[in-house]
Amino acid sequence: MQIQKVRKVGNSLGITLPKEILQKLRVKEGDSLFITETPDGVHVTTYDPDFEKAMAAYRKVSTKYRNALRDLAK
Repeated sequence: MQIQKVRKVGNSLGITLPKEILQKLRVKEGDSLFITETPDGVHVTTYDPDFEKAMAAYRKVSTKYRNALRDLAK
């Protein structure tokens, strides 16, 4: 467990993530992190839950509209 101080950044509050955590998350400056509430607290991840929903929708129609998708990809 690591403890980070919350600091004022402009009109907001923020924390600085240690290099080891950034390496584990595989993030660099400009990348997005997603924060979700869970029953156990708050979860910070690089995983975009909306992307999974979009991929599920794509998988649902990809076979049926294969030819149209192939034409759009050109």
